Amino acid sequence: MKTTCFYWNHHTKGPLLGVGKKAELKIQKLSDLNDSKVSDFISQHTGTYIFGIFSFELKDHFEVLSSNLSDQLDFPLLHLWIPESLYQIQPKLEFIWGENNAINDEFAHQIICEIEKKDVGLNAQFKNRTAKDKYFKHFYQLKAALQEGEIYEVNYCQELFAQPYELREPLPLFGRLIERTKAPHAAFIQTNEHCVLCASPERFLLKRGSTLITEPIKGTAPRNPVPSLDKALALELQNNQKERAENIMIVDLVRNDLSRIAQKNSVRVDELCEIYSFETVHQMISKVSCKVDHALPIWDILKATFPMGSMTGAPKIAALKQIEAHEDFKRGLYSGSIGLIEPNGDFDFNVVIRSLLYNYKNQYLSCAVGSAITIKATPEDEFNECMLKAQKLIYGLD
Repeated sequence: MKTTCFYWNHHTKGPLLGVGKKAELKIQKLSDLNDSKVSDFISQHTGTYIFGIFSFELKDHFEVLSSNLSDQLDFPLLHLWIPESLYQIQPKLEFIWGENNAINDEFAHQIICEIEKKDVGLNAQFKNRTAKDKYFKHFYQLKAALQEGEIYEVNYCQELFAQPYELREPLPLFGRLIERTKAPHAAFIQTNEHCVLCASPERFLLKRGSTLITEPIKGTAPRNPVPSLDKALALELQNNQKERAENIMIVDLVRNDLSRIAQKNSVRVDELCEIYSFETVHQMISKVSCKVDHALPIWDILKATFPMGSMTGAPKIAALKQIEAHEDFKRGLYSGSIGLIEPNGDFDFNVVIRSLLYNYKNQYLSCAVGSAITIKATPEDEFNECMLKAQKLIYGLD
């Protein structure tokens, strides 16, 4: 099976489809990772398109951290690859880069036809890895850490999983997913080992020239089909002081991250706690930007900013230690990033949330969800927020 990556909503070119692997760097274990190996691969392939995935556990390379949690998905720690052929999908499928050959053209057409079917149901029986009473127990332990001032906010996640589960037709399922969600940072990846169906609404990092932009999400509310009620839900989210406090804490964190690599006095908050309405939820999103040196390597940018603050908490290192102590699964690609590096060095990386992740060998399907816990949070509300996110993703596909 060829590696395929469908990257939805590219900033300038629209949806792109990459077919095959012309070259790759795949790192499975932390012991095999060093900075020069990644930097050399990226620099040696300047002038090409590079797709990439970055697992959450890269944190253990960037900081003095470790993880011994269970990992049933076994995604690579990092995987970069140059596609054989790259296609623009809209308004029609059109070859734009790489090898222009009939085999890849036919394969690309088949992929689009499969995505457009949109008639496959998920039909999976999910189990909660963290029972509700155990979730409450961990919640109160995290609340104690908040009260003692060890952390100010922490993103606490849980996993829903189905095993054994046979993922037979992922492309029509992905087509249905993106039709339902209209997710601006969605991605589809399929290899011999794994499959990713990502309907992410969140951007991690966008680089255009010397400008670097991050758009953290904190704050979620459901949609309502009745316009007046839907507007009221959005307004309620806009005025929710708890949600605003969560968002502002993360804005402060990412401002600090960006300041490590930004040109002097260039970090700015372009949007603060704005409400964006997607197909299934309202989200509170802020936008923070800075200017960076054109020659600053991509890997150095990631080292300063990864993992994204919206999926950790504040202070970041203290929150990451709490995550390791209280979660029941290794996040892997969830809370990591999928993205595309362009020939000129610009890039666009998402936050891997609202995603279905699958391991073919283990027949293991995973859907992880989380929420931010602050001093004003209640366990029932946070648990329900997680279930809302899971419901919109999982049960909407049955």
